[in-house]
Amino acid sequence: MIKLDRINQRILQELESNGRLSNTELANRVGLSPSACLRRVQELEHSNVISGYRAIINKAQLGIDCIAYVAVGLCDHTKKSQLAFEQAITLSPEVSECHNITGSYEYLLRVETKNLATYKVFHTDVLGILEQVNSITTYMVMESAKDTRS
Repeated sequence: MIKLDRINQRILQELESNGRLSNTELANRVGLSPSACLRRVQELEHSNVISGYRAIINKAQLGIDCIAYVAVGLCDHTKKSQLAFEQAITLSPEVSECHNITGSYEYLLRVETKNLATYKVFHTDVLGILEQVNSITTYMVMESAKDTRS
């Protein structure tokens, strides 16, 4: 684990807010020369603190208006069952996140679909046919007060 000083923390904050900042602009914002700033960014990249850059997609502009968090309980708690579930779920384009969690369920999924009708198809035709699945509890997102991914 890398220890971050105040300047590296500022670099990460700025890049997290806008990963397309030029090195010169980033250097100005964090109070470094461009060469010193570039060295720090490269060090953060090489140490995998920065693991990549991405575009933030406005899903609503693509017709994705239904977001659900889905808690999934498995029939049994074996590694074989978990691997089979994970393998099946990674093939589903509706699932943007899949987390193995503690508590009453084994998995928490973030599912993004066009609307409630297309979510129902996912629920029935994807989750509903997996033999590993014992229970499905869906939490529909009505509004997001905070979402740092966007």
